[in-house]
Amino acid sequence: MINVAAEAGADFVKFQTFKADKLVTKMAEKAEYQKFFTESNESQFKMIKRVELNRTAHKKLIKHCKDKGIRFLSTPFDHDSIDFLAELNIPLYKIPSGEITNLPHLRHIGRMGKPIIMSTGMATLQEVQTALNVLVESGIEKNHVTILQCNTEYPTPMEDVNLN
Repeated sequence: MINVAAEAGADFVKFQTFKADKLVTKMAEKAEYQKFFTESNESQFKMIKRVELNRTAHKKLIKHCKDKGIRFLSTPFDHDSIDFLAELNIPLYKIPSGEITNLPHLRHIGRMGKPIIMSTGMATLQEVQTALNVLVESGIEKNHVTILQCNTEYPTPMEDVNLN
């Protein structure tokens, strides 16, 4: 992925940083779309655990990004992952749509003092405004937050695109 992104002229390549045991319980069932695209008999935990990147993998990916002249970016899903990415000195944070109402998560990212890209899929305008206010109150300058108008259904039906 890094090689292809660099060859295509991308500025960043984005990964996800998380600990599976902090996201789901070991017995959690997969969502229907996850069952459709993966082995339906494994738990959501096992599926997520398979793609969890450890610390060594992160460092190797960052080095490979540097070697290819592309910047590394990762979306953290828990406080330990936010702190770990801070140790790696990432240039900015990406907040996924599903965490836009997780105010402790937003505050923790905001305290890192780095620019932020925030996705808004399924969020109301009020939830987006609240998230932005929480980030600013945590120390981020408003002009250091990029808000992405997103959706969470792929492919998105045209009537749900919500761009005017």
